[in-house]
Amino acid sequence: MTFEELGIAPEIEQAIRVMGFEKPLPIQEKIIPILLQRNTDIIGLAQTGTGKTAAFGIPIVQQTDVRVNKPQVVILSPTRELCVQITKDLTNYAVNTHGLKILAVYGGAGIVPQMNALKQGVHVIVATPGRLIDLINRKVANLSSVYRVVLDEADEMLNMGFADDLNTILEQVPEDRNTLLFSATMPTEIRKIASRYMRNPEEVLIGKRNASAENVKHLLYTVHARDKYLALKRIADFYPKIYGIVFCRTRLETQEIADKLIQDGYSADSLHGDLSQPMRDTVMQKFRVRNIQLLVATDVAARGLDVNDLTHVIHYSLPDDHEIYTHRSGRTGRVGKDGISIAITHLREKYSVKKIEDHLHIRFERMKIPTGKEICEKQLFNLVDKMEHVEMENDAIDDFLPVIYKKLEWLSKEEVIKRFVSVEFNRFLNYYQDADELTEPVEQRERGRDHDKVRQPRGKDRHSRDSDGTAEKGYTRIFISLGKMDGLVPAGLIEHINHNMPTVKVPVGRIDLLQKFSFFEVKSSYARQVVEQLKDTRYRGSRIDVSIAQGKGAMKEGGENKKSFAPRFDRRSDKPKKRRY
Repeated sequence: MTFEELGIAPEIEQAIRVMGFEKPLPIQEKIIPILLQRNTDIIGLAQTGTGKTAAFGIPIVQQTDVRVNKPQVVILSPTRELCVQITKDLTNYAVNTHGLKILAVYGGAGIVPQMNALKQGVHVIVATPGRLIDLINRKVANLSSVYRVVLDEADEMLNMGFADDLNTILEQVPEDRNTLLFSATMPTEIRKIASRYMRNPEEVLIGKRNASAENVKHLLYTVHARDKYLALKRIADFYPKIYGIVFCRTRLETQEIADKLIQDGYSADSLHGDLSQPMRDTVMQKFRVRNIQLLVATDVAARGLDVNDLTHVIHYSLPDDHEIYTHRSGRTGRVGKDGISIAITHLREKYSVKKIEDHLHIRFERMKIPTGKEICEKQLFNLVDKMEHVEMENDAIDDFLPVIYKKLEWLSKEEVIKRFVSVEFNRFLNYYQDADELTEPVEQRERGRDHDKVRQPRGKDRHSRDSDGTAEKGYTRIFISLGKMDGLVPAGLIEHINHNMPTVKVPVGRIDLLQKFSFFEVKSSYARQVVEQLKDTRYRGSRIDVSIAQGKGAMKEGGENKKSFAPRFDRRSDKPKKRRY
């Protein structure tokens, strides 16, 4: 089927062909004729990247009456980025439709220009719910002439807590309006909205309900919890042409991982709610033009990003909800292209993995972390491939070749190739020739306790775990005279260690935070140096004392466990107490 057969106006068909549209996608074939032929409500169930914006956007451009200088269509989206992208797409569809005014309204941008535009008159409003309600309350957004409302990414709007806002907005539009609801999943809350505000909606299903995209391969890497970042680096190195999003749970984790990647020389940046709108726009522009290979983002910040040809989605932290996994993995493998979704997990997350597999009817392919040799081989072949296909500017280079030939004439062909490769390749060789291989944790029980399984953290501190006091192989356990009551957190401890070890990045293992003191593990080769460098330093004004923890068994609160010989401190005098034996 062609766009002409769908009944699209010639001026719009010409515009979308300039955009590169050759033939309609399945969701467009189903929805566009319905909207152009009759006024009916529609529930569209489709994954991200299936072309649904054109499915509802093209009929909107064609059917809106530009002679009526009032809002006739409202499109609601969960995020600023998606709001801007929808506006951009509709503007492109309408490039030959003279007089159609489309306005994006969202938080994080100045409200006065948006108010002025509404007062002058617009035909289509693309909005985030909160900002639209603000404009309604200010009496500048009048929705009495709206004939169509579109709820895009409706499930995500509910996940973000916009249920009340949606109800408020839908009560402001005429009852006889046309309602279109698009969602990747269909939870109970969506059904409630549909039953309350829609009239006998037609349901259009593209793909399987609540299922992940079929052309996405799902890979699973299981490592020790302390090795997750090292595993991320190896995965990024193993795919030299990677262009993807790394998903984290929190804003803090997102920024920490992005900072680490940048410090380690990767082309990366972060996207989360703490960034201002100009900063978010700058990051997204760099990512779209591929100046950034890895975008580290939270789920909310990455929602609605319209970036083509992502090769990978990496789940640095698995989501609690399998539907969020669907949204994440749907960022790659779009519009019929293949993609890879990678989950980096540890043993405690095996039940989350099973839950995702069961609900989404997928099976993760269990993978082993690439070895240093495998990574170097991949990088080398990528370098040679780039050299083979590089475009040579012969005219510009020819003038310099005699000097270059003269400079290199004492080298054989083999030596020239070897030196050329070494210039670009030494970084990987130097790093991986001394790097320990990452081992996959294996569940095994010995003497009634589980050595390799990372235990569920207690309380709010995910990094503090139960411990029997035995350090992991190759690591040394260190006592530190600070705990939760001093404001010590894992990220702060790691930062303090690295600050006092500026010439080397110390591998930090398990961290056990207690109220008055704590334990942490570092690579054994650095243990003595860490103790010497941290002694008598201060953390938030408190003097620190550290020592190698002796014996087995974690020190209990109060110090009853006599197998641990770490010193106890009198906080009033800041001096070690004398131990009685």
